[in-house]
Amino acid sequence: MSTVFDCGDPDARSAGIRAAVGAAKAGRLVVLPTDTVYGIGCDAFDPEAVAALLAAKGRGRDMPVPVLVGSWHTIDGLVLSVPTAARDLVEAFWPGGLSLVVEQAPSLSWDLGDADGTVMLRMPLHPVAIELLREVGPMAVSSANVSGQPASTTADEARAQLGESVSVYLDGGPAAAAQASTIVDVTTPVPRILRAGAVSTAAIAEVLDLDVDALTSP
Repeated sequence: MSTVFDCGDPDARSAGIRAAVGAAKAGRLVVLPTDTVYGIGCDAFDPEAVAALLAAKGRGRDMPVPVLVGSWHTIDGLVLSVPTAARDLVEAFWPGGLSLVVEQAPSLSWDLGDADGTVMLRMPLHPVAIELLREVGPMAVSSANVSGQPASTTADEARAQLGESVSVYLDGGPAAAAQASTIVDVTTPVPRILRAGAVSTAAIAEVLDLDVDALTSP
């Protein structure tokens, strides 16, 4: 049975974080607020939980699950080599609405889907998400919706779509940005924007000292 915790109440928030940490460590799914949209998440290193996450969304392995982290420094243990562009973008926009596609460290024992040796990482700008991530560690997190349906910007919207497939819902109020993250691929010699979103193309171009056209060309 799913449980919803109102994270606007300090006691309920503490209880909710404890419940969500316990659920994630037991291989169950949780819904958490982020600065962009609500996410459905699990322990990134639990392949059965990741498979359950994909099933809850009705999503195939061809769309691998991104990973959220609770600290800048976590990226160093997850990436084969952190490119200068990635480091610059992390310093400029993390925590925040920017996701980076990087080459993952080959030693990692996770299965996020058919990612072809890459992983998409983000550090969200939301206190509930950060607290949960620092307790659980890296979490596989996708938008809290059934594939093909609108992303959820409230816990109620997420619950309406995902129902009892999720053990714990952390209600942090309406998502501040109500917009998906911008995705930048830094595995290529010139970074490429794969999806426009919460961080503007112009801001990314300024940090990387590149023309906007260079970032958006196929």
